[in-house]
Amino acid sequence: MPIRNRFAELHPEITAWRRDLHEHPELQYDLPRTSGIVADKLRAFGCDSVVEGIGRTGVVALIHGKTNASGKTIAFRADMDALPIYEATGAAHASKTPGKMHACGHDGHTAMLLGAAQYLAETRNFDGTVAVVFQPAEEGGAGAEAMVQDGLIDTFGISEIYGLHNSPLLPLGQFAIRPGAFYAAVDSFHINVRGKGGHAARPNNTVDTTLAASAIVMALQSVVSRNTDPQQAVVVSVTSFRTESEAFNVIPEHAVLRGTVRSFDMDVRAKTLERIKAIAELTAQSYGAEAELGFDEEPYPVMVNHDVETEHCIRAARDVAGGCIDDAPRTTGGEDFAYMLQACAGAYIQLGIGQGPGLHHPQYDFNDDVIPTGCSYWVALAEQRLPA
Repeated sequence: MPIRNRFAELHPEITAWRRDLHEHPELQYDLPRTSGIVADKLRAFGCDSVVEGIGRTGVVALIHGKTNASGKTIAFRADMDALPIYEATGAAHASKTPGKMHACGHDGHTAMLLGAAQYLAETRNFDGTVAVVFQPAEEGGAGAEAMVQDGLIDTFGISEIYGLHNSPLLPLGQFAIRPGAFYAAVDSFHINVRGKGGHAARPNNTVDTTLAASAIVMALQSVVSRNTDPQQAVVVSVTSFRTESEAFNVIPEHAVLRGTVRSFDMDVRAKTLERIKAIAELTAQSYGAEAELGFDEEPYPVMVNHDVETEHCIRAARDVAGGCIDDAPRTTGGEDFAYMLQACAGAYIQLGIGQGPGLHHPQYDFNDDVIPTGCSYWVALAEQRLPA
């Protein structure tokens, strides 16, 4: 089944939805405009039920097929939130809110699933029920977990759940997936370093936190190269270094490092965090300072695709695009869809948008040319899993 002709007709309209969402980005759970628009459109499409407030600001709509002999409900999920980034695309539809932008394509995910929902509500050429799930707070905040804890799977009787993410690393319209572990576990850490502040002209009277924290950053580079089995994959990145003073003549008393750990194996993860703690504390002590390791957010688990459901995704992708990479490399990116896959059988696929600035880059923009492909994929998956 190739791309549906109906989506060629709807393409300009869905593109307009996407660009409107892009102009008005909202963060994490604070999505009053975005979730409101989503719910209003789903009602206008004639969905049989639209429920708001699942996982605080998530939206779930049910679309019943022409028949329900199967008694099955399958779910498709799109994330809605943006990122705290200053946009630099220069696009006519660029963010109107400084410091917020859709730099990960969640505007595109939302628009494509809305387009698919409209088509499914019009045609209903399936046996059973499709739940379309619009999730808040994927970019930190574990919105997927919040929706699961709010009864997403049990309340709506979902037996399979599927997700999709765009990829600037893949050619336009190319699908890619793998069974098993696909996206890494994510830990976000901070290290508080305390010393003794004072005048920069008399460093001998201080305990220099800038020096101690710098040494910690350098020492942490040994965790992957010297403490981890080279056959295992792990990332340790220190991404922020701040002191309490910006004056040129002050040695600050306090410094904070922030970073992230990405891993696929729970034993490797535990050892990595143990080594970060030991290195931070002992390195600080060697400079006369103190260091304390803490965590900023709940860690995301490894996202693991279920084998059978992965095959369903491959079939739908091949029907739409003529092919699908079925052994995609694991990615050290994180994805809280992992929580949904822990609660329910399902799988997560990537859809190429063509080469361009990477995800989370200030010049990234979702490629609207892929919208008909993404919408058609959702429809194909619905009609294949719930044949009329």
